[in-house]
Amino acid sequence: MMSAVLFDFGGTLDADGRRWSERFHRGYRTRGGELGPHTFEAFFRASDRLLLERSGVSEFGFHELVWTQVRLLQGLVPDAASVDPVAWTEDFVSESRDVALRNLPLLTDLGRRFELGVISNFTGNLRPCLRDLGIEGCFSVVFDSGVVGVRKPDRRLFQAAFDALGLPPEECWMVGDNPLSDIAPAASLGCLTCWLAPPERPPSAITPTRRIATLSELTTVLA
Repeated sequence: MMSAVLFDFGGTLDADGRRWSERFHRGYRTRGGELGPHTFEAFFRASDRLLLERSGVSEFGFHELVWTQVRLLQGLVPDAASVDPVAWTEDFVSESRDVALRNLPLLTDLGRRFELGVISNFTGNLRPCLRDLGIEGCFSVVFDSGVVGVRKPDRRLFQAAFDALGLPPEECWMVGDNPLSDIAPAASLGCLTCWLAPPERPPSAITPTRRIATLSELTTVLA
């Protein structure tokens, strides 16, 4: 009997399988940036590292976190002057809020049948961000790598969630957008796995139990 559903956050609960780097790049291009995705990815990874070192980041809400990362990116990309940081931030935040609001009824319904949790590589402020998006109350457990000190794909982060729930991995689903950090480690522990990915994304070498294109399809998977 399946008893719990665990979710990734960034790219999963706030987007339909689209990674933050992709979404930040789309917003950057929409607002006047010219770099291609591969070049931009290197700058995004650098901004991630700087964000982890930012003073007070563990207290940031969702909007402040996104705004801070946009400003960090503006300090890195060569055409920063051509990109409006306010519009870039608002585009990202608005899209995330819309998706979270759309997913709230689903999460509320699932919460009547399963224990729900979040396992995410984050910056120590996952709870404030979930709260800002209006979905924190849906989850029994929240495991933020910035708090725990262990990052996916390290299986200890997953095991900590199973221990907190008092459940074996075999009674849990893991839902995430990243095959390497979400699907592979969870499957290796015995979880059923659901990969959330846009339809155009090529198949992964890591085979999930199921694949969905929007989180709303999870209802069918768990029926």
